[in-house]
Amino acid sequence: MQSEANGDMEEPIFDCRQCGDCCKGYGGTYITQQDMEAISRYIDVDPARFVETYCVLSGSRPVLAQRADGYCIFWDNICTIHPVKPFMCRAWPYIRSVLIDPANWYVMAGSCPGMRTDVPTEVILKQVLDEWDRLNALKNGNE
Repeated sequence: MQSEANGDMEEPIFDCRQCGDCCKGYGGTYITQQDMEAISRYIDVDPARFVETYCVLSGSRPVLAQRADGYCIFWDNICTIHPVKPFMCRAWPYIRSVLIDPANWYVMAGSCPGMRTDVPTEVILKQVLDEWDRLNALKNGNE
């Protein structure tokens, strides 16, 4: 990632360690219609059956079910649906709540060993916004 200020490469503020901590106990992973269709195809199950079997409702929205130990139903020491993981998972930790309140980055970093906290808040906000925009463009088919 190029730094516009000095032309140097900015170091990433997140390096996934594949520890699975983000797959545990966060109230469930919302899935979009696109997520549901992609995961259903990937695991070869009808979308309606997928929701019945692998999701719970949070209000009227489906979220991926969690096992008794709090982990996502698709976590087995690695994400078993990684190639088609939901948008919410692909976005982590570049999530909208960090843009609303940068303190959320530091709170989340307390349970994610891959998140850096030794960089200025402005760098965090810039990288989160850049990644959020990139992911949304991909989701909407604009890249």
